[in-house]
Amino acid sequence: MWRAGRTAMLGRMRTTAAVLWEPGGKWEVEEVELDGPQAGEVLVELTASGLCHSDEHMVTGDLPVAYPMVGGHEGAGRVTEIGPGVTEVAVGDPVVMTFLPSCGRCPYCARGWPSLCNDGAGATLGPQLDGTYRFHARGPGGHDTDVGQMCLLGTFARHTVVPVKSVVKIDEGFPLDLAALVGCGVTTGFGSAVRSADLRAGDSAVVIGVGGIGANAVQGARVAGCRYVVAVDPVEFKREQALTLGATHTAASIDEAWEVVSELTRGQLADAAILCTGVAEGADLQPALQLVGKHGRVVVTALGHAEEDTASLSLLELTLYEKQIRGALFGSSAAQHDVPRLLEMHNLGQLKLRELITKEYTLEQVNTGYEDMRAGRNIRGLIRY
Repeated sequence: MWRAGRTAMLGRMRTTAAVLWEPGGKWEVEEVELDGPQAGEVLVELTASGLCHSDEHMVTGDLPVAYPMVGGHEGAGRVTEIGPGVTEVAVGDPVVMTFLPSCGRCPYCARGWPSLCNDGAGATLGPQLDGTYRFHARGPGGHDTDVGQMCLLGTFARHTVVPVKSVVKIDEGFPLDLAALVGCGVTTGFGSAVRSADLRAGDSAVVIGVGGIGANAVQGARVAGCRYVVAVDPVEFKREQALTLGATHTAASIDEAWEVVSELTRGQLADAAILCTGVAEGADLQPALQLVGKHGRVVVTALGHAEEDTASLSLLELTLYEKQIRGALFGSSAAQHDVPRLLEMHNLGQLKLRELITKEYTLEQVNTGYEDMRAGRNIRGLIRY
C-alpha cells in the first residue's frame, strides 16, 4: 500500500518516466505511478518533449530542487482527462505546456508580468500547487516515494498531470513535436530579444551562446528588425546554424565579437547583448557590458550557479553610459498570448521551428541526448513518444 497522506488513488495509472534521484546522477527511465488530475489540473498524454539545459542544471546541482524529480519542462500533447473545475480545456484538446503557471490574478499577473506569477514560486520544489504529489515510484530499498515534477510539469514522461494554469490550448493540426519547443526554448529566447532586451528596427544585437535559447534570441532579434545580429559561440556548427536563423555575423568569443560589432557600428557598439550561455558566470557580466554602447542593455537569460553571488563590473561605466543589466525569466513573456502568436508566425514562414531540432531521441535515450548537448552537437534535442 502507498503510505497515508498521499493523494487519493482514484484514477491512478502506470506510465514511464525519466527520474533523477540525486544530484550528479543519471536519468533513470522506469515505470511510475501517476495519480489522476485533482481540482484545477489536467492529465496530458505527451507527444514530444524538448531536452532543455535547465534540466541539466538539476543534474549538476546548479538549480536546487527537491529530489527525486521527473524531469522535463518543455512539452506538448493532448488532454486525456480533466479535473474538477477545469473549463479552459477539454478532453482531446492539443496543448503546449509552459514551465511557468500563470494565474492571471496575483499582483504580478495583474501588472502584466505573468512570467513572475506567484504560482511559479515553488515550481522546482517538487509537489503540485496544493502541496501533494502526482508521481510515485519505488525508491532505494524498495520504499514507496513521492516524486516531484520539474516546473510542475515532468514532461520526461509518457503521461503527466499538470495545473491547467500551465497549459495553452493551440489550434488543431499544428505539429505537436514543433509546438513542444515553444513551451520553453523558443518563447524564452524570442522574448529575451523582443521583450526583455526591447530590441527595435535598426538596432544592433549580440547573442552570446547559440543553444536552444540563444538560437531563438537570434530569431527574435531578426524579427525585431535589427540591422546587425552577431551570434557568439565557440562551436562552429552552432555559428553556422545561427546564420540560417537570422544572424548577420558570427564570432567564436566575446573578444572577437567586440571587434566585429565595433567595426560594424563605427564604435557605437550594440544596443543589447543577450547572455544565453549554458551557465551564467559572474565573470561574464563585464565583458558583456563592454559589448553594448550608451544606454545599452545586457539581458541575463542564462541561469547562474545557485551559490554564486558576486560578479565583476564597472560601476563607473554603468553610470556614465547609462548601461543596464536586466534579468529575463521566460523571456518576460505571457504564455497565453505569446505561444499562439509564435505558432502562427511559424505558419506564416516568419519563425523557424523544424530547423531547431538537431536530433530526436526516445525517452530511453535521454542520457544520450544530454551527452550530445554537453558536447555541443545539438541546438535542440527532442524526445518523441
